[in-house]
Amino acid sequence: QVQLVESGGGLVQAGGSLRLSCAASGGTFSRSTMSWFRQAPGKEREFVAAISWGGGWTPYTDSVKGRFTISRDNAENTVYLQMNSLKPEDTGVYYCAAGPHMSTKWAGYDSWGQGTQVTVSS
Repeated sequence: QVQLVESGGGLVQAGGSLRLSCAASGGTFSRSTMSWFRQAPGKEREFVAAISWGGGWTPYTDSVKGRFTISRDNAENTVYLQMNSLKPEDTGVYYCAAGPHMSTKWAGYDSWGQGTQVTVSS
């Protein structure tokens, strides 16, 4: 399995930006589908974005399309989530995940990071 460590979360005002990073070690990062999920208090973990191993397939959940961009650097074993025009409803713990195939379901991923908190104030 791939070991994942997220960073870059924090407190930001509505309309601001944050860039999350997820550093991977072990496993086969360059052949893994990488994704970001988030979980708000009292809610289920939800899919945000994913990126195929080659970077050519990047599905997003509808609520973040046009605002968030997922990318990866296979040479650095890192995946990023650039978040612009943030809204209070984007608040939550953001998790990085790795899996063998493209999926928008959390069950499709077998490696998870510890999460990083994103708080957007109104």
